[in-house]
Amino acid sequence: MGVSNLPPPKQYGVTKPLSLAGPMEADIQRTKELEKFLVGAGLYESAEEAAKREEVLCQLKQIVKDWVKDLTRLRGYSNQMVEDANAVILTFGSYRLGVHGPGADIDTLCVGPSYVNREEDFFLVLHNILAEREEVTELQPVPDAHVPVMKFKFDGISIDLLYASISLLVVPHDLDISSESMLCNVDEPTVRSLNGCRVADKILKHVPNIEFFRTTLRCLKFWAKQRGVYSNVTGFLGGVNWALLVARVCQLYPNAVPSMLVSRFFRVYTQWRWPNPVMLCQIEDKELGFSVWDPRKNPWDRTHQMPIITPAYPCMNSSYNVSASTLRVMTEQFEFGNNICQEIELNKAQWTALFEKYPFFESYKNYLQVDIVAADADDLLVWRGWVESRLRQLTLMIERDTFGKLQCHPYPHEYVDQSKQCAHRAFFMGLQRGRGELVQDGQQFDIRGTVDEFRHQVNMYMYWKPGMEMFVSHVRRKQIPSYVLPDGYKRNQTPRPMSGQLAEKPSSTICRSSSGERGLKRKKELEGAEENQQNRDKRPSISPPRRDSSSPELIVGQKSGMLLQQRSATVSGGNRKSEEISNNLANDKVQFAVLDKGAHVESTKSRGAQFEESAVGSVYRPSGVANLVEAGTFGDPVHELLQLSHDGRAVDSTGCNSICSSQGDLYRADSKALLNNVCENGSRYFEDALLELEVLNKFIWPLFSLTSLILYFICASILAHLP
Repeated sequence: MGVSNLPPPKQYGVTKPLSLAGPMEADIQRTKELEKFLVGAGLYESAEEAAKREEVLCQLKQIVKDWVKDLTRLRGYSNQMVEDANAVILTFGSYRLGVHGPGADIDTLCVGPSYVNREEDFFLVLHNILAEREEVTELQPVPDAHVPVMKFKFDGISIDLLYASISLLVVPHDLDISSESMLCNVDEPTVRSLNGCRVADKILKHVPNIEFFRTTLRCLKFWAKQRGVYSNVTGFLGGVNWALLVARVCQLYPNAVPSMLVSRFFRVYTQWRWPNPVMLCQIEDKELGFSVWDPRKNPWDRTHQMPIITPAYPCMNSSYNVSASTLRVMTEQFEFGNNICQEIELNKAQWTALFEKYPFFESYKNYLQVDIVAADADDLLVWRGWVESRLRQLTLMIERDTFGKLQCHPYPHEYVDQSKQCAHRAFFMGLQRGRGELVQDGQQFDIRGTVDEFRHQVNMYMYWKPGMEMFVSHVRRKQIPSYVLPDGYKRNQTPRPMSGQLAEKPSSTICRSSSGERGLKRKKELEGAEENQQNRDKRPSISPPRRDSSSPELIVGQKSGMLLQQRSATVSGGNRKSEEISNNLANDKVQFAVLDKGAHVESTKSRGAQFEESAVGSVYRPSGVANLVEAGTFGDPVHELLQLSHDGRAVDSTGCNSICSSQGDLYRADSKALLNNVCENGSRYFEDALLELEVLNKFIWPLFSLTSLILYFICASILAHLP
């Protein structure tokens, strides 16, 4: 009788939990081992560093407060207004969530009054104030970013500083950032800046156990960095994305300890049916005039590959940077993590196996190398930031121009060649054909136009200075420069080239000191191209790639029949060098590799918005994705989600919501429970979008066709009567 009167447990999230099972003794022991490993890996900062961060924040608060008072005085406000003038510094991101580690940056937000703007007062006046301080180094303003930011180091601590001007003349010291009134009469960049703090607070509010959430998030962020999938700018996931994914798993397993949550994280997201969204709460529209994520109304939202929705109004997709290629890479890494966690829970592996560094330079046969150089370190800092922000576009362009047949894996790490005399950074992208894509014998991927388009985009940098250059080159695995390889690494013996294949030249020195040297280098390249063309004419053919190879031929910089020219594109500011290079290419005979017609037709058919029926309704497939990984393995049907247990047998349908042992819960996730509880809330957005498309096809398009036919006959009759 008394049990029936007990209130039901609090529900976190938009669905019921998948399991209320608590930990067993083995789970508690594994959690202790995991925490010990995280401490040994150096993921927790010392008390001295924590105190230093607090001191830096206090100094930064005083700087912005004095800055606002000075602006108030200069603009002729009263002495009382000058005295009351204020600006506050708030933190967000990993620091606000409590999962930052040693050396991590502090995401900060400066909230100022309505008469202090971002364009001039923040990026000019405050920038100059910071530049004059000895404690500030590596000052880098990024005013044209999606969220405008100023990056710098203050006494060795990295700071990312945003600015938001709210519609108040005086900013109170106890500002409530969670109130929707903060969003009144502000622009979109201000809303995005404010949402960093608002989202962090909402995440902590929507998880059952904050300490378990923090331990799990700290673990998975470290795992993502080790596996090369932690970078929002290159198309993977950033800190807030990982926090939202972990928070959702905490909601689905509210009584689980960190070791259990890590295991269930990989199990859930290995089998998650993207692009169904991950949401911590229902999406609400406060009708303040800001767009919220809704594919039923916004066509652009239907193209998102991996929607992870922020919980604070206006709800947005925090992972809009994810592409088909990077989603494929993350899905493979989730599978890797899931397999290791199963072995850990069966006592067949240790936690160290989960955090093994991803062998990027052993995983592909072909790579794109992007070298960035500048005259000095300060120029390289801003130039590198600009080029890195555009690398995601190169991935999207390659996917687009090859119709998804060629996929890219941008590696979110930069490398430095210490032997260079100039400031230098290098990025690498792995290349392979898409899973399930059959490449015809002799088929080649011509991405010269893609690289050229990317070069022109980079040329748009408005702060270009002499010496800022970028080089894009194709390298094979055996040609990876030694400075990117770890110490003690022994390169595999270079295989002998196949008969009939053209040998590739080693990479040349990147840094150049004058335009005369660049002209001499270009002349030598052209002479070498002519010589190679003569040698090539003597050969009957070039050996095509094998059908079963996942590394098809690429044409990055082919001139006069030369395949895979090492230096394919040289980028400099404006049109100074691009026009010169275009003229040189125009004077040579350029051989193009053309995709087969069948591939073009099939790819064209798949570029429109596509929907497929599943067990829970319509599942949206964005355009350009031929084979969407939705069930954890390539080739699985869309509706087969959590159908098999670890031993290959079909899972029962009794559900997982009853309290049971952790070990029994480990492999008995019910397919219907996960489908209905986890995905149905997101699927309704795509179901409504499908209904709109059906109405469009049934009624609107026939009406347009009839109207066009009538107009045709009217115009024909008019023309017939003309003299």
